[in-house]
Amino acid sequence: MPFKLRESSDNYYELVVSEPLDREKVPEYDITFTVTDRGSPPLSDNETMTLELLDVNDNVPQFPQSFYTIRVMENNAPGALLSSLTAFDPDLHENQYLVYFILEKEIANTSMSMLFSINPENGNLYALKTFDYEIEKEFLFHIEARDSGSPPLSSNVTVHIIIVDQNDNAPVIVSPWRAHGSVVEEKIPRSTDKGSLVAKVIALDTDSVHNSRITYQFLQVTDATLFSLDQYNGEIRTMRMFSYRDPRHQRLVVVAKDNGEPALSATVTIKLSTVETVVKAYSDMTEVPLEYDIFSDLNLYLVIGLGSVSFLLLITILVTIVLKCQKPKPSKAAPPCRNSVISERNSTIADSTLVSNDAYWYSLFLAETRKGKLVVRQPVPKGSRYIVSSLPRGTGLTDTSDSAASTLQVGAQCSRVSILLRVAIRTFYFTIKTFQDYKSFTV
Repeated sequence: MPFKLRESSDNYYELVVSEPLDREKVPEYDITFTVTDRGSPPLSDNETMTLELLDVNDNVPQFPQSFYTIRVMENNAPGALLSSLTAFDPDLHENQYLVYFILEKEIANTSMSMLFSINPENGNLYALKTFDYEIEKEFLFHIEARDSGSPPLSSNVTVHIIIVDQNDNAPVIVSPWRAHGSVVEEKIPRSTDKGSLVAKVIALDTDSVHNSRITYQFLQVTDATLFSLDQYNGEIRTMRMFSYRDPRHQRLVVVAKDNGEPALSATVTIKLSTVETVVKAYSDMTEVPLEYDIFSDLNLYLVIGLGSVSFLLLITILVTIVLKCQKPKPSKAAPPCRNSVISERNSTIADSTLVSNDAYWYSLFLAETRKGKLVVRQPVPKGSRYIVSSLPRGTGLTDTSDSAASTLQVGAQCSRVSILLRVAIRTFYFTIKTFQDYKSFTV
């Protein structure tokens, strides 16, 4: 026993505590005192005393376990009881009276007290809303139990809420895409080889991994010997080549079914049309990225170089025009050579022609020049016609014929230069236009 007697004075003793007392272990003690004299024979007497220990708030509340995992089926009813979290306090009276509450914590700007509720007296935990596995999969928070002693003592426990998925979402066909309730139309060449990929059905399920496992199978098919369907990846392939007996249109109904209980499904109808023209097989189709970078740095340098060359060419041609088209100094007039022949409009002389058009006159000038003759164009004073004289080159020419020949040569050179000038101007315009397009594209 944790007590002992200690003599305080003659024939007086006091009972003292020899060890710490714990009411939670031994709430009371029955102590028997025995008194014996020293006579012969000795005589004795005894007295029993009951010692009851008073309680102090020296014990914190205790939960049976430090971590609770609670599974809640989705689509639960609001207010459903999830679990009962009860703590124990070995103290007495107000020291063992416990109060339960949820420690505040926010998840996605939502307080835990808006999602769950706990009875402060018995620790029953309730759900305040309907949970959806596809939106919220789990919650983690703490619950505290506090006694009413002075000072109050408390302890807390971690609660992990796991939302269990139900098979409440049917598969959704995402490929081939079609409007709601419509039929997907595909075209394939009639010369498609065996094993070619015709189409691929892809379905998605937002449920959990177990419930979202999808398998594919034919619900309806025009010819079961012509197409095969992979039940795991949804690929539709040809089992043989088309024959002349096969109908032109094939109707395939594919069902995508999930792995839930009960299973949910979705269907898609594919209408295949065989064509005689060469159509690229579905398996050979690849996306070729568009090249948006039309103008590279090299192209920019080429545009600048072409513009510089065109500008220099234009300057050169302008200088040449100025030098070549200067009017020659007029020479003294001389009588026409006796060998010159003047022809009217209706003349039949072989080497003289009346010219009323500049282009035709220029052609005549070239032809007569090749024959060794000099053609001189002279205006008629009294009319609007022109007289062309053809003179042989072998005889001595007068000053007048030399001046006329010089004038004709300058005219021919000016015609050639004007053609080159038009070409240079067009080239320069094209260069400026290309550079403007490049600037607008880069902007």
